Amino acid sequence: MKANLNQVRAALDAVNPDIRLYLFHGPDESGAADLALRLARAMGPEAERVDLDGAALRGDPARLADEAASISLFGGKRFIRVAAVGEESAAALTALLEAETAGNPVVAIAPSVKSTARIVKLAQASPRAMAFACYIPDGADAERIAVTIAREHGLRPVGGAARRLGAASNGDRAIMAREIEKLALYLDAAPDRPAELDDAALDAVGADLGDAEMGAAIAAAIDGRVADLSVDLARLESYGTSPIPVLRGLVRRLMSLAEMRADIDAGGMIAAVLKRHHVFFKEEAATTRALRVWNAAMLDNAIDRARQAERSLMSGDSAGQVLADNAVVTIARIATRSR
Repeated sequence: MKANLNQVRAALDAVNPDIRLYLFHGPDESGAADLALRLARAMGPEAERVDLDGAALRGDPARLADEAASISLFGGKRFIRVAAVGEESAAALTALLEAETAGNPVVAIAPSVKSTARIVKLAQASPRAMAFACYIPDGADAERIAVTIAREHGLRPVGGAARRLGAASNGDRAIMAREIEKLALYLDAAPDRPAELDDAALDAVGADLGDAEMGAAIAAAIDGRVADLSVDLARLESYGTSPIPVLRGLVRRLMSLAEMRADIDAGGMIAAVLKRHHVFFKEEAATTRALRVWNAAMLDNAIDRARQAERSLMSGDSAGQVLADNAVVTIARIATRSR
């Protein structure tokens, strides 16, 4: 079924036995991961988590249904999380939904999949599945998310605190959550001892996410300016800025370009496409330049590289920083080679 956010949250929190598959698709991978974490919390700390990805399902379509029906080695609860799902997983998801039994819930995260994809339609048509589109929040939506996360940590944002959190994190739930956790520690806040979160606390503790520097690094990567990019990345690292927001900002930019590139490949003129996608006038020249350099295959390749680097970081890979920097530089070199 096609579900809204409240329906998804209620089903995850209750571990609804009627739902075998939760398919979270769309560009907000951080939001999808946050929903997946909700299921993990509902299952409890002793639950076993099985991690798969789209590539594994492509090679063995029956594996997902088998894992969903398997009993944990110690007889406890069990759930499956599948990352980087795409159309190649259609056979595996079909087998899961058609299986006679499947006692372990499955969360599948499909950040590059659109609402028209076959796997989305498959999940929407099944009473045993929930499909939810995850879009990157901005403006008022990001501010509301900041307020919600803050309240979960016993903080009540006042003044412009929530707006600042939403803007500084670019609407990224994971980054917002980490910042709010630090602020709660600073203010000694918790649900049973609430505290106000104001601008003074943000000034004292809030991380400088290096918005200008991140923007410069992303622009250099898209333009293929490797030398400038190396300087920008070194500066961000010296600030202690996590590479995750850089990678996610780069993915958002690449996906935006991919949407515009698709319109151009369908016959649209660049000027008309820029207008249709509401490109800010100060960014028109850079966007036009990028659209003349990047084709659809290059964009898909770059998005995949950036997402793989982020997954490596999120998994705790000790070489995560190096892999992230290498991915961004490699993406810049893709642009350089195409000139």
